[in-house]
Amino acid sequence: MTVTEDRPRPAPASPPSAPRRAWELVRNAWRVLVSMRTALILLFLLALGAIPGALLPQRSLNEGKVADYIAEHSVLGPLFDRVGLFEVFASPWFAAIYVLLFISLVGCILPRTVEHFRVLRSEPVATPRNLARLPHHHTAEMATDVDGAAALVQGRLRRWRTVRRTEASGAVTISAERGYLREAGNLVFHLSLVGLLVGIAAGKLFGYEGQVISIADGGGGSTFCNTSTAAYDSFRAGLSADGTGLEPFCVRTESFEAHYLETGQADSFHAKVSYQTGEDLQTNTWRPYDLKVNSPLRLGGERVYLLGHGYAPRFTVTYPNGETRTDMVQFRPADATTLLSEGALRIDPPAGMYPSAEERRKNQLAIEGLFAPTALFNGTILGSSFPDLRDPAVAVDIYRGDTGLDAGKASSIFSLDPQLAADGRLVKEERVNLRPGELATLPDGTTVKLDGVEEWVSLQTSHDPAQMYVLVFALTMTAGLMVSLLVKRRRVWARLTPATATDGTPTGRTVIELGGLARTDQAGWGEEFTHLSEELVSTDGPDKSAAHSRSTQSGSTEPASQSPDPEDGRS
Repeated sequence: MTVTEDRPRPAPASPPSAPRRAWELVRNAWRVLVSMRTALILLFLLALGAIPGALLPQRSLNEGKVADYIAEHSVLGPLFDRVGLFEVFASPWFAAIYVLLFISLVGCILPRTVEHFRVLRSEPVATPRNLARLPHHHTAEMATDVDGAAALVQGRLRRWRTVRRTEASGAVTISAERGYLREAGNLVFHLSLVGLLVGIAAGKLFGYEGQVISIADGGGGSTFCNTSTAAYDSFRAGLSADGTGLEPFCVRTESFEAHYLETGQADSFHAKVSYQTGEDLQTNTWRPYDLKVNSPLRLGGERVYLLGHGYAPRFTVTYPNGETRTDMVQFRPADATTLLSEGALRIDPPAGMYPSAEERRKNQLAIEGLFAPTALFNGTILGSSFPDLRDPAVAVDIYRGDTGLDAGKASSIFSLDPQLAADGRLVKEERVNLRPGELATLPDGTTVKLDGVEEWVSLQTSHDPAQMYVLVFALTMTAGLMVSLLVKRRRVWARLTPATATDGTPTGRTVIELGGLARTDQAGWGEEFTHLSEELVSTDGPDKSAAHSRSTQSGSTEPASQSPDPEDGRS
């Protein structure tokens, strides 16, 4: 009779708790995020996402062109607008890619930085057992004992980091390594890359940019002061900047000069400006400065750049009762080559001309059209043949009616709202071509005269508190990269054993076996190893006939699998 013993079955493993599963999910997600593969994918996505920002008009640069694109592409335009392709660099999806890439790079770089720091401080690895299997090998005899030979070798490797060890067999080994500056370069490169990323992010957080159009009329010009965001035509603040606490200064545009080649290509832009900052604001002292492209005016942490220029026609409207209104508005260049420009003016009648506000609003005037610095007419169609101010002319439509001045909503300064004409609130009264001094007469006797043209300049104030840090990190990153690419990491091992005669008795000489290995394939290491070997084995009385050598270069018939692992000291 067989008796079976009932053994308790092991209890099934309990499933991991919810906190543990959540922790494992976060850990695995973090490992995937900080992998180099993920960083490369995110970098590719960032470059791919930036393509629409280069091909499509952006609202931050030219809102009018965005509106024109949407109007011309009734299907794709609204779709692109919905996904943020007209505001690529301010869109949430682009910011998400950038932030993930930043985290991924930092997660990749910091562990590598720690590893490079450890390698920088590490000792040379132990001597492999079989030096003959290294790519470079040399064997010779030295006419001195082991201790003397070891002292000679270490003395001639004084510029190398060396470690002397004694093996169980009694042989003395010397491990030498050179090129640690390569690891220092890697360390500097990775730390500088992190600093560069942090500096760029800090600049986006705490910096700001403001753009303003300033008229250069040669008679004192127009002035803007960096005291509030209202002084700018457009203002973009960082995520942690709200436009308050700006560094106070004032800039006045005195004159502007542009020089062109005969082909119409711009040769140079030069604006004469005056500025006030610090105590000059209290004493009303203006200091001159020559503002050029890529030569900004630096005022403390702020920089004022000259971005571009254009033209501003000046019109005078004379009403039947003799009252006048003069206005000048910058026109936007529609053709960057010839500076054919477009723009619009809205003129309100003088007070008291009409009995009610409603009647006054119905008699506002609007002027919309083109300006050419060097007129080229094809019949009555105006074009421009050269960007310089040689033969200016305008081709304008003159409207009467409600121009939208009292609507209380923002409107473009470069064009009229087409809906006003479509609704009959604006009526075209005249279409004329005018040169300076010429005028057009409307049906009620009102005259519109082109008085002249002034030049305007586009100025940009930029504040980036991390700019200097970004420059320093960029320079150190480049220097570290160059060092890591140019410096060769080389290793040399020497095994010293007492030489014996055929009967086994010591001869008082030393057999030295040398092996060399470069961490990376570097041209010239074979010649350097040969020269180093000859220097190491030479003594005051070397036995040249006893020395023999073998050097195996990369690409030799010896199989690569026989090469030792230099990190573990074994072959």
